[in-house]
Amino acid sequence: MKIPLLITIIFFSTNLFAQNLSDIERKLVGSIDKNYKETLALLEETVNINSGTLNLEGVREVGKVFEREFAKIGFQTEWITLPDSLKRAGHFVATRKGTKGKKLFFIGHLDTVFEKEMPFYPFTMVNDSTAKGQGVNDMKGGNVMIFATLKALNELGLLEDRTVTVYFPGDEENAGNPSWVSRLDFVDRAKQHDYALGYETAQGFNIATIARRGASGWKLKTTGKQVHSSGVFRESVGYGAIYEAARILNQFREELAGEPYLTFNPGQFIGGSDIHYNEDTGEGEALGKTNIVAREAFVTGDLRFLGEPQKEASREKMRQIVAQNLNGTSATITFEDGIPSMPPTEGNRALVEILTKVSIDMGFGEVKAGDPGSRGAGDISYVAEYIDCIDGLGASGTGAHSPAETINMKEYPDLLKRSAVFVYRLLQN
Repeated sequence: MKIPLLITIIFFSTNLFAQNLSDIERKLVGSIDKNYKETLALLEETVNINSGTLNLEGVREVGKVFEREFAKIGFQTEWITLPDSLKRAGHFVATRKGTKGKKLFFIGHLDTVFEKEMPFYPFTMVNDSTAKGQGVNDMKGGNVMIFATLKALNELGLLEDRTVTVYFPGDEENAGNPSWVSRLDFVDRAKQHDYALGYETAQGFNIATIARRGASGWKLKTTGKQVHSSGVFRESVGYGAIYEAARILNQFREELAGEPYLTFNPGQFIGGSDIHYNEDTGEGEALGKTNIVAREAFVTGDLRFLGEPQKEASREKMRQIVAQNLNGTSATITFEDGIPSMPPTEGNRALVEILTKVSIDMGFGEVKAGDPGSRGAGDISYVAEYIDCIDGLGASGTGAHSPAETINMKEYPDLLKRSAVFVYRLLQN
Protein backbone atom coordinates (compact mmCIF):
# COMPACT_ATOMS: atom_id res chain seq x y z
CA MET A 1 0.00 0.00 0.00
CA LYS A 2 1.31 3.40 -0.94
CA ILE A 3 0.47 5.71 1.95
CA PRO A 4 -0.09 9.36 1.02
CA LEU A 5 1.93 12.01 2.77
CA LEU A 6 -1.15 13.23 4.65
CA ILE A 7 -1.42 10.03 6.64
CA THR A 8 2.30 9.39 7.18
CA ILE A 9 2.93 12.65 8.98
CA ILE A 10 2.36 12.94 12.71
CA PHE A 11 -1.20 14.13 13.30
CA PHE A 12 -0.26 16.74 15.86
CA SER A 13 -3.08 19.25 16.18
CA THR A 14 -1.98 22.86 16.08
CA ASN A 15 -4.23 23.72 19.00
CA LEU A 16 -3.12 20.78 21.16
CA PHE A 17 -1.39 23.05 23.63
CA ALA A 18 -4.66 24.89 24.21
CA GLN A 19 -6.51 21.71 24.96
CA ASN A 20 -7.49 20.86 28.50
CA LEU A 21 -5.63 17.54 28.70
CA SER A 22 -3.41 16.16 31.43
CA ASP A 23 0.22 15.27 30.75
CA ILE A 24 -0.70 11.57 30.58
CA GLU A 25 -3.50 12.28 28.11
CA ARG A 26 -1.10 14.26 25.92
CA LYS A 27 1.24 11.29 25.94
CA LEU A 28 -1.63 9.02 24.91
CA VAL A 29 -2.30 11.25 21.93
CA GLY A 30 1.37 11.11 21.07
CA SER A 31 1.35 7.32 21.28
CA ILE A 32 -1.55 7.15 18.80
CA ASP A 33 0.45 9.35 16.42
CA LYS A 34 3.62 7.30 16.85
CA ASN A 35 1.83 4.03 16.08
CA TYR A 36 -0.40 5.34 13.30
CA LYS A 37 1.48 3.80 10.39
CA GLU A 38 1.31 0.38 12.11
CA THR A 39 -2.37 0.96 12.82
CA LEU A 40 -3.08 1.49 9.14
CA ALA A 41 -1.07 -1.60 8.22
CA LEU A 42 -3.23 -3.67 10.60
CA LEU A 43 -6.37 -2.19 9.07
CA GLU A 44 -5.21 -3.09 5.58
CA GLU A 45 -4.24 -6.62 6.65
CA THR A 46 -7.63 -7.40 8.17
CA VAL A 47 -9.68 -5.80 5.38
CA ASN A 48 -7.79 -7.89 2.84
CA ILE A 49 -8.94 -11.13 4.47
CA ASN A 50 -12.42 -12.09 3.32
CA SER A 51 -14.42 -12.82 6.46
CA GLY A 52 -17.99 -13.09 5.30
CA THR A 53 -20.04 -14.66 8.07
CA LEU A 54 -20.30 -18.00 6.27
CA ASN A 55 -16.59 -18.05 5.35
CA LEU A 56 -15.64 -19.78 8.59
CA GLU A 57 -11.95 -20.08 7.71
CA GLY A 58 -11.76 -16.39 6.83
CA VAL A 59 -13.41 -15.32 10.07
CA ARG A 60 -10.96 -17.43 12.06
CA GLU A 61 -8.03 -16.02 10.08
CA VAL A 62 -8.97 -12.48 11.07
CA GLY A 63 -9.27 -13.71 14.65
CA LYS A 64 -5.71 -15.07 14.45
CA VAL A 65 -4.44 -11.66 13.37
CA PHE A 66 -5.93 -10.06 16.47
CA GLU A 67 -4.74 -12.94 18.63
CA ARG A 68 -1.19 -12.15 17.46
CA GLU A 69 -1.54 -8.42 18.13
CA PHE A 70 -3.30 -8.57 21.52
CA ALA A 71 -0.79 -11.10 22.81
CA LYS A 72 1.94 -8.52 22.12
CA ILE A 73 0.36 -6.07 24.57
CA GLY A 74 -0.17 -8.51 27.43
CA PHE A 75 -3.68 -9.82 26.84
CA GLN A 76 -4.76 -13.41 27.35
CA THR A 77 -6.50 -14.60 24.19
CA GLU A 78 -8.92 -17.44 23.46
CA TRP A 79 -11.30 -18.68 20.78
CA ILE A 80 -14.89 -19.43 21.77
CA THR A 81 -16.23 -22.37 19.78
CA LEU A 82 -19.92 -22.81 19.01
CA PRO A 83 -22.11 -25.91 18.45
CA ASP A 84 -21.72 -27.33 14.93
CA SER A 85 -25.46 -26.90 14.43
CA LEU A 86 -25.04 -23.11 14.34
CA LYS A 87 -22.66 -23.31 11.34
CA ARG A 88 -20.64 -20.34 12.57
CA ALA A 89 -16.91 -19.79 13.12
CA GLY A 90 -16.93 -18.73 16.78
CA HIS A 91 -15.67 -15.65 18.64
CA PHE A 92 -12.33 -14.05 19.55
CA VAL A 93 -11.81 -12.86 23.14
CA ALA A 94 -8.86 -11.00 24.71
CA THR A 95 -8.73 -10.25 28.43
CA ARG A 96 -6.76 -8.54 31.16
CA LYS A 97 -7.84 -8.79 34.77
CA GLY A 98 -7.18 -6.46 37.67
CA THR A 99 -8.61 -4.93 40.82
CA LYS A 100 -8.62 -1.19 40.09
CA GLY A 101 -11.03 1.14 38.35
CA LYS A 102 -14.03 0.45 36.17
CA LYS A 103 -14.26 -2.79 34.23
CA LEU A 104 -14.60 -2.24 30.48
CA PHE A 105 -16.14 -4.54 27.86
CA PHE A 106 -15.16 -3.69 24.26
CA ILE A 107 -17.34 -4.95 21.41
CA GLY A 108 -16.36 -5.42 17.77
CA HIS A 109 -16.99 -8.20 15.23
CA LEU A 110 -14.81 -10.18 12.84
CA ASP A 111 -17.31 -10.92 10.09
CA THR A 112 -18.62 -8.84 7.20
CA VAL A 113 -21.59 -9.18 4.85
CA PHE A 114 -19.25 -9.93 1.92
CA GLU A 115 -19.19 -13.68 1.41
CA LYS A 116 -16.36 -15.53 -0.28
CA GLU A 117 -18.37 -16.07 -3.46
CA MET A 118 -18.93 -12.32 -3.92
CA PRO A 119 -16.57 -9.99 -5.81
CA PHE A 120 -13.58 -9.04 -3.63
CA TYR A 121 -12.82 -5.39 -2.82
CA PRO A 122 -9.38 -4.96 -1.19
CA PHE A 123 -8.16 -2.07 0.93
CA THR A 124 -7.45 0.81 -1.42
CA MET A 125 -6.58 4.44 -0.84
CA VAL A 126 -8.92 6.51 -3.01
CA ASN A 127 -7.28 9.79 -2.05
CA ASP A 128 -5.70 11.43 1.00
CA SER A 129 -9.01 11.49 2.87
CA THR A 130 -10.76 8.29 1.78
CA ALA A 131 -10.02 4.56 1.63
CA LYS A 132 -12.32 1.75 0.54
CA GLY A 133 -12.57 -2.00 1.05
CA GLN A 134 -14.79 -4.80 2.34
CA GLY A 135 -15.86 -4.06 5.90
CA VAL A 136 -13.45 -1.13 6.19
CA ASN A 137 -15.86 0.82 8.38
CA ASP A 138 -18.25 -2.01 9.36
CA MET A 139 -16.40 -2.89 11.29
CA LYS A 140 -12.76 -3.63 10.77
CA GLY A 141 -11.96 0.04 11.22
CA GLY A 142 -13.61 -0.16 14.66
CA ASN A 143 -11.82 -3.37 15.59
CA VAL A 144 -8.47 -1.76 14.83
CA MET A 145 -9.49 1.33 16.83
CA ILE A 146 -10.06 -0.88 19.89
CA PHE A 147 -6.64 -2.45 19.51
CA ALA A 148 -4.85 0.88 18.87
CA THR A 149 -6.59 2.46 21.88
CA LEU A 150 -5.52 -0.33 24.21
CA LYS A 151 -2.02 -0.47 22.74
CA ALA A 152 -1.51 3.23 23.53
CA LEU A 153 -2.76 2.73 27.08
CA ASN A 154 -0.54 -0.31 27.53
CA GLU A 155 2.57 1.55 26.35
CA LEU A 156 2.11 4.02 29.20
CA GLY A 157 1.41 1.30 31.78
CA LEU A 158 -2.21 2.42 32.14
CA LEU A 159 -3.69 -1.08 31.87
CA GLU A 160 -1.81 -2.45 34.87
CA ASP A 161 -4.18 -4.08 37.39
CA ARG A 162 -7.20 -3.16 35.24
CA THR A 163 -10.02 -5.37 33.98
CA VAL A 164 -10.59 -5.16 30.24
CA THR A 165 -12.33 -7.63 27.94
CA VAL A 166 -12.31 -7.38 24.16
CA TYR A 167 -15.00 -9.49 22.48
CA PHE A 168 -15.15 -9.91 18.69
CA PRO A 169 -18.02 -12.22 17.64
CA GLY A 170 -17.63 -13.98 14.32
CA ASP A 171 -21.28 -13.79 13.29
CA GLU A 172 -22.68 -10.34 14.07
CA GLU A 173 -23.92 -9.83 10.53
CA ASN A 174 -25.82 -13.12 10.51
CA ALA A 175 -25.97 -14.91 13.85
CA GLY A 176 -26.65 -18.63 13.93
CA ASN A 177 -30.09 -19.95 14.79
CA PRO A 178 -31.02 -19.62 17.59
CA SER A 179 -28.91 -16.51 18.05
CA TRP A 180 -29.11 -16.55 21.85
CA VAL A 181 -27.01 -19.75 21.88
CA SER A 182 -24.10 -18.01 20.17
CA ARG A 183 -24.37 -15.09 22.63
CA LEU A 184 -24.44 -17.01 25.91
CA ASP A 185 -20.74 -16.52 26.68
CA PHE A 186 -20.85 -12.98 25.34
CA VAL A 187 -23.63 -11.95 27.74
CA ASP A 188 -22.19 -13.83 30.72
CA ARG A 189 -18.85 -12.06 30.38
CA ALA A 190 -20.40 -8.64 29.80
CA LYS A 191 -22.33 -8.89 33.06
CA GLN A 192 -19.01 -8.88 34.93
CA HIS A 193 -18.18 -5.36 33.71
CA ASP A 194 -19.30 -1.80 34.37
CA TYR A 195 -19.43 -0.38 30.84
CA ALA A 196 -19.90 -1.81 27.36
CA LEU A 197 -18.19 0.16 24.58
CA GLY A 198 -19.31 -0.62 21.03
CA TYR A 199 -17.07 0.39 18.13
CA GLU A 200 -19.62 -0.01 15.36
CA THR A 201 -19.50 2.62 12.60
CA ALA A 202 -19.80 6.20 13.86
CA GLN A 203 -23.01 7.96 12.85
CA GLY A 204 -20.97 11.15 12.69
CA PHE A 205 -17.89 12.55 14.36
CA ASN A 206 -19.94 14.22 17.08
CA ILE A 207 -22.74 11.67 17.45
CA ALA A 208 -22.79 8.69 19.81
CA THR A 209 -25.29 5.86 20.08
CA ILE A 210 -27.13 5.31 23.36
CA ALA A 211 -30.11 3.42 21.88
CA ARG A 212 -30.53 0.92 19.05
CA ARG A 213 -33.59 -0.76 17.69
CA GLY A 214 -34.00 -4.49 18.07
CA ALA A 215 -34.58 -6.90 15.20
CA SER A 216 -36.83 -9.96 15.03
CA GLY A 217 -38.28 -12.07 12.26
CA TRP A 218 -41.72 -13.20 11.15
CA LYS A 219 -43.12 -15.77 8.74
CA LEU A 220 -46.57 -15.53 7.17
CA LYS A 221 -48.28 -18.55 5.60
CA THR A 222 -51.59 -18.35 3.73
CA THR A 223 -53.69 -20.96 1.99
CA GLY A 224 -56.54 -20.92 -0.52
CA LYS A 225 -58.64 -23.28 -2.65
CA GLN A 226 -56.81 -24.48 -5.76
CA VAL A 227 -59.39 -24.35 -8.55
CA HIS A 228 -59.80 -22.87 -12.03
CA SER A 229 -59.08 -19.15 -12.03
CA SER A 230 -62.41 -18.36 -13.67
CA GLY A 231 -64.04 -18.97 -10.30
CA VAL A 232 -61.89 -16.58 -8.26
CA PHE A 233 -63.89 -14.23 -5.98
CA ARG A 234 -66.99 -16.45 -6.05
CA GLU A 235 -68.43 -17.39 -2.68
CA SER A 236 -67.65 -21.07 -3.27
CA VAL A 237 -64.03 -20.39 -4.28
CA GLY A 238 -62.77 -17.33 -2.46
CA TYR A 239 -59.69 -15.23 -3.12
CA GLY A 240 -56.75 -17.63 -3.00
CA ALA A 241 -53.55 -17.58 -1.01
CA ILE A 242 -51.76 -14.75 -2.84
CA TYR A 243 -54.63 -12.28 -2.48
CA GLU A 244 -54.83 -13.12 1.21
CA ALA A 245 -51.10 -12.54 1.72
CA ALA A 246 -51.31 -9.28 -0.22
CA ARG A 247 -54.30 -8.18 1.88
CA ILE A 248 -52.39 -8.83 5.09
CA LEU A 249 -49.23 -7.02 3.97
CA ASN A 250 -51.16 -3.99 2.82
CA GLN A 251 -53.10 -3.86 6.09
CA PHE A 252 -49.81 -4.04 8.01
CA ARG A 253 -48.71 -0.98 6.04
CA GLU A 254 -51.97 0.92 6.53
CA GLU A 255 -52.31 0.31 10.27
CA LEU A 256 -48.72 0.20 11.55
CA ALA A 257 -46.57 2.29 9.23
CA GLY A 258 -45.54 5.64 10.65
CA GLU A 259 -45.16 4.60 14.29
CA PRO A 260 -41.86 6.03 15.56
CA TYR A 261 -38.96 3.53 15.52
CA LEU A 262 -41.15 0.71 14.16
CA THR A 263 -40.48 -0.90 10.78
CA PHE A 264 -41.60 -4.21 9.30
CA ASN A 265 -40.26 -5.33 5.96
CA PRO A 266 -41.44 -8.27 3.85
CA GLY A 267 -38.19 -9.49 2.34
CA GLN A 268 -39.41 -12.50 0.40
CA PHE A 269 -42.77 -13.50 -1.13
CA ILE A 270 -43.44 -16.94 -2.66
CA GLY A 271 -46.82 -18.02 -3.99
CA GLY A 272 -48.49 -20.49 -6.32
CA SER A 273 -50.10 -23.89 -6.44
CA ASP A 274 -47.04 -25.48 -4.79
CA ILE A 275 -44.17 -23.78 -3.02
CA HIS A 276 -40.94 -24.77 -1.28
CA TYR A 277 -38.70 -22.74 1.05
CA ASN A 278 -35.20 -23.66 2.28
CA GLU A 279 -34.74 -22.38 5.84
CA ASP A 280 -30.93 -22.62 5.66
CA THR A 281 -30.29 -20.82 2.39
CA GLY A 282 -33.37 -18.61 2.08
CA GLU A 283 -34.03 -19.98 -1.39
CA GLY A 284 -37.63 -20.40 -2.51
CA GLU A 285 -39.39 -22.17 -5.36
CA ALA A 286 -42.94 -21.81 -6.65
CA LEU A 287 -45.01 -23.72 -9.20
CA GLY A 288 -48.12 -22.06 -10.53
CA LYS A 289 -50.19 -21.13 -13.56
CA THR A 290 -52.17 -18.04 -14.47
CA ASN A 291 -55.35 -20.10 -14.71
CA ILE A 292 -55.06 -21.63 -11.24
CA VAL A 293 -56.13 -19.92 -8.01
CA ALA A 294 -53.06 -19.99 -5.74
CA ARG A 295 -53.15 -22.63 -3.02
CA GLU A 296 -50.12 -21.48 -1.01
CA ALA A 297 -48.21 -18.30 -0.24
CA PHE A 298 -45.29 -17.67 2.08
CA VAL A 299 -43.71 -14.39 3.20
CA THR A 300 -40.65 -13.78 5.38
CA GLY A 301 -39.87 -10.44 6.95
CA ASP A 302 -38.25 -8.55 9.79
CA LEU A 303 -39.64 -6.35 12.55
CA ARG A 304 -37.54 -3.59 14.11
CA PHE A 305 -38.53 -1.88 17.33
CA LEU A 306 -37.35 0.13 20.32
CA GLY A 307 -38.18 -1.63 23.57
CA GLU A 308 -40.08 -4.82 24.33
CA PRO A 309 -43.47 -3.07 24.79
CA GLN A 310 -43.39 -1.77 21.22
CA LYS A 311 -42.36 -5.19 19.90
CA GLU A 312 -45.13 -7.04 21.72
CA ALA A 313 -47.82 -4.48 20.86
CA SER A 314 -46.87 -4.65 17.19
CA ARG A 315 -46.92 -8.42 17.13
CA GLU A 316 -50.39 -8.48 18.68
CA LYS A 317 -51.70 -6.04 16.09
CA MET A 318 -50.20 -8.13 13.30
CA ARG A 319 -51.86 -11.26 14.70
CA GLN A 320 -55.23 -9.49 14.68
CA ILE A 321 -54.78 -8.45 11.06
CA VAL A 322 -53.78 -11.97 10.02
CA ALA A 323 -56.95 -13.39 11.61
CA GLN A 324 -59.30 -11.30 9.43
CA ASN A 325 -59.24 -13.78 6.56
CA LEU A 326 -60.66 -13.24 3.12
CA ASN A 327 -63.30 -15.73 1.99
CA GLY A 328 -61.92 -19.16 1.22
CA THR A 329 -58.49 -18.53 2.81
CA SER A 330 -56.62 -19.11 6.04
CA ALA A 331 -53.46 -17.54 7.43
CA THR A 332 -50.96 -17.96 10.24
CA ILE A 333 -48.06 -15.82 11.37
CA THR A 334 -45.14 -16.85 13.58
CA PHE A 335 -42.50 -14.65 15.19
CA GLU A 336 -38.87 -15.34 16.00
CA ASP A 337 -36.79 -13.27 18.41
CA GLY A 338 -33.47 -11.99 17.14
CA ILE A 339 -31.43 -9.14 18.58
CA PRO A 340 -33.09 -7.23 21.44
CA SER A 341 -33.27 -3.46 21.44
CA MET A 342 -30.98 -1.13 23.37
CA PRO A 343 -33.26 1.41 25.06
CA PRO A 344 -31.87 4.82 26.08
CA THR A 345 -31.01 4.93 29.78
CA GLU A 346 -29.61 7.46 32.22
CA GLY A 347 -26.45 5.39 32.51
CA ASN A 348 -25.98 5.47 28.74
CA ARG A 349 -26.54 9.22 28.69
CA ALA A 350 -23.91 9.63 31.42
CA LEU A 351 -21.36 7.95 29.16
CA VAL A 352 -22.14 10.46 26.41
CA GLU A 353 -21.56 13.27 28.91
CA ILE A 354 -18.10 11.86 29.68
CA LEU A 355 -17.33 11.55 25.98
CA THR A 356 -18.54 15.12 25.40
CA LYS A 357 -16.21 16.44 28.09
CA VAL A 358 -13.30 14.59 26.47
CA SER A 359 -14.25 15.87 23.03
CA ILE A 360 -14.53 19.49 24.18
CA ASP A 361 -11.24 19.25 26.08
CA MET A 362 -9.59 18.05 22.86
CA GLY A 363 -11.08 20.85 20.79
CA PHE A 364 -13.47 18.59 18.87
CA GLY A 365 -16.76 19.97 20.21
CA GLU A 366 -19.86 18.52 21.86
CA VAL A 367 -21.02 14.94 21.26
CA LYS A 368 -24.76 14.32 21.08
CA ALA A 369 -26.86 11.16 21.30
CA GLY A 370 -28.00 9.95 17.89
CA ASP A 371 -31.48 9.02 16.70
CA PRO A 372 -32.23 5.35 17.53
CA GLY A 373 -34.24 5.10 14.32
CA SER A 374 -31.13 5.67 12.24
CA ARG A 375 -29.36 2.54 13.48
CA GLY A 376 -30.07 -1.12 13.02
CA ALA A 377 -29.65 -3.83 15.60
CA GLY A 378 -26.24 -4.68 17.06
CA ASP A 379 -24.52 -7.05 19.46
CA ILE A 380 -24.33 -4.44 22.21
CA SER A 381 -28.11 -4.75 22.57
CA TYR A 382 -27.73 -8.24 24.05
CA VAL A 383 -26.09 -6.72 27.14
CA ALA A 384 -27.96 -3.39 27.33
CA GLU A 385 -30.25 -4.49 30.16
CA TYR A 386 -27.29 -5.44 32.37
CA ILE A 387 -24.70 -2.64 32.07
CA ASP A 388 -24.36 0.94 30.83
CA CYS A 389 -23.62 1.10 27.10
CA ILE A 390 -22.40 3.43 24.41
CA ASP A 391 -21.95 2.56 20.74
CA GLY A 392 -20.94 4.22 17.49
CA LEU A 393 -17.39 4.84 18.74
CA GLY A 394 -15.83 3.33 15.65
CA ALA A 395 -14.62 4.58 12.28
CA SER A 396 -16.63 6.99 10.19
CA GLY A 397 -17.39 6.32 6.56
CA THR A 398 -20.07 5.64 3.99
CA GLY A 399 -21.60 2.82 1.99
CA ALA A 400 -21.48 0.06 4.63
CA HIS A 401 -22.58 -3.35 3.28
CA SER A 402 -21.94 -2.25 -0.31
CA PRO A 403 -19.05 -2.39 -2.80
CA ALA A 404 -18.71 1.37 -2.26
CA GLU A 405 -17.92 1.05 1.48
CA THR A 406 -15.41 3.71 2.56
CA ILE A 407 -13.61 4.98 5.64
CA ASN A 408 -12.94 8.65 6.36
CA MET A 409 -9.17 8.83 6.74
CA LYS A 410 -9.20 12.47 7.81
CA GLU A 411 -11.36 11.73 10.84
CA TYR A 412 -9.82 8.37 11.70
CA PRO A 413 -6.73 9.65 13.59
CA ASP A 414 -8.80 12.09 15.64
CA LEU A 415 -11.34 9.39 16.47
CA LEU A 416 -8.46 7.21 17.64
CA LYS A 417 -7.06 9.95 19.87
CA ARG A 418 -10.43 10.73 21.39
CA SER A 419 -11.04 7.03 21.99
CA ALA A 420 -7.76 6.70 23.88
CA VAL A 421 -8.48 9.64 26.18
CA PHE A 422 -12.10 8.57 26.69
CA VAL A 423 -11.12 5.04 27.72
CA TYR A 424 -8.38 6.37 30.00
CA ARG A 425 -10.88 8.54 31.86
CA LEU A 426 -13.37 5.67 32.18
CA LEU A 427 -10.66 3.48 33.70
CA GLN A 428 -9.99 6.12 36.35
CA ASN A 429 -13.61 6.24 37.59
